[in-house]
Amino acid sequence: LFASAQQWCRRQGSKMLRALSRAPQAVGPALGYLTANGALREAESSITALRTWLASGQLQHLHGASQASSNGVARQQSASSKMGWAATQARWFRSTVCAHEAIDVKVPAMGESVSEGTVANILKKPGDLVRENDIIAQIETDKVTIDVKYTGKEAGTVTALHIKEQEVVQVGKLVCSLDTTAGATAAAAAPAAPAAKPAAPKAEAPKAAPAAPKPPTPAPAAAKPAAPAADAGSGRVPGAPPPKPERRVKMTRLRQRVAERLKGAQNTYALLSTFNEVDMTSVIDMRNQYKDLFLEKHGVKLGFMSAFVKASAYALNEVPAVNAVIDGDEIVYRDYVDISIAVATPKGLVVPVLRSADKLNFAQVEKTMIEMGKKARDGTISIDDMAGGTFTISNGGVYGSMLSTPIINPPQSAILGMHAIVQRPMVVGGKIEARPMMNLALTYDHRLIDGREAVTFLKRIKEIIEDPRRLLIDC
Repeated sequence: LFASAQQWCRRQGSKMLRALSRAPQAVGPALGYLTANGALREAESSITALRTWLASGQLQHLHGASQASSNGVARQQSASSKMGWAATQARWFRSTVCAHEAIDVKVPAMGESVSEGTVANILKKPGDLVRENDIIAQIETDKVTIDVKYTGKEAGTVTALHIKEQEVVQVGKLVCSLDTTAGATAAAAAPAAPAAKPAAPKAEAPKAAPAAPKPPTPAPAAAKPAAPAADAGSGRVPGAPPPKPERRVKMTRLRQRVAERLKGAQNTYALLSTFNEVDMTSVIDMRNQYKDLFLEKHGVKLGFMSAFVKASAYALNEVPAVNAVIDGDEIVYRDYVDISIAVATPKGLVVPVLRSADKLNFAQVEKTMIEMGKKARDGTISIDDMAGGTFTISNGGVYGSMLSTPIINPPQSAILGMHAIVQRPMVVGGKIEARPMMNLALTYDHRLIDGREAVTFLKRIKEIIEDPRRLLIDC
């Protein structure tokens, strides 16, 4: 034990102290010897003094004290009687040592069914100071970007990186190693260091004037080269136009996963779309009338998405086949309504889920969508935020889309597409009037949902949007 401790002592005294704490038969004589020689009193102000003293060769005396303790209880009690002040400080040394040690940071769990990811960014390098909740690296998975954070309380310094960008890593893979001893020293010194004032520049001795350059010697006329038949490097014929510039960028894992899922949906589902149009006059009037009161009471703006979420949840309860899914040779009817909202981000399309949307009010829907949308755009959305979902709403109207046929988000069975609101001439009460109209599209899996059910579902959404009072009277 002490031979091992002596080897560690030359590099780091903390390891030796931890070894002592695991050998009860040696602690009493060792601390008694240290007390008699005044080493503990010297080390009280700085543990570095203790490490220096131990590294000076005195560890052999500790080994002798340990052997002496095994000869009888009487000698151990005699040594322990000399401990005095040192005995009361033993726990202090033990806790100090454990607080400053090497720490390994590993790839965290990335969610259900996700076991690997690609290192997208490395934000810390060897020598950098890391504090609690600092992001060390970002790992991109099929569904979301995961932040690898340092969760320790003590500041640390990165001593080694064990990953590189674009490397595929598994859960539990070692990301980096930290030294909390050096980190604590750097963290304590950083705020105390005053801003150094720039030193006044010293007067430079005047430089000697450069010598006048010699007149250039005229270069001999180069012989005119013969025109090559073709460029040997590129194979391009002289005189042909240069190739047009292009760039190749590796697809992100999220983009690859989206492409795979959408193509899989096309190959698996019997996709069919049905369309309708909705007069937005009533919803617009309701919003204009109550938007100020709504904002004052709830702290969020009243939008159109909350109305469509509530209308969709109502229709899903009335037409349960749209909320169901095929699983093998069975149909799974889900007696809950979790609505996914498609959100476009710079890295790809994500679909955060509104849980139990049929039980949320307008304000709760708006608040949740704002929170989820912000997390999606910031890249902080988690896999749990996107897991599940029984139905999806995609609003292409915010980009000006007039009509589209959205693709189902597996393993769901239908998706609602919203589009731009446009003033169009409509016949109202026998007269032609300009009305704010929106086209709606419902893409559904025709293996499960019949045309009658799909049309009934979309017509129900249209009726609620054109008269939101139906939600109050449940009809």
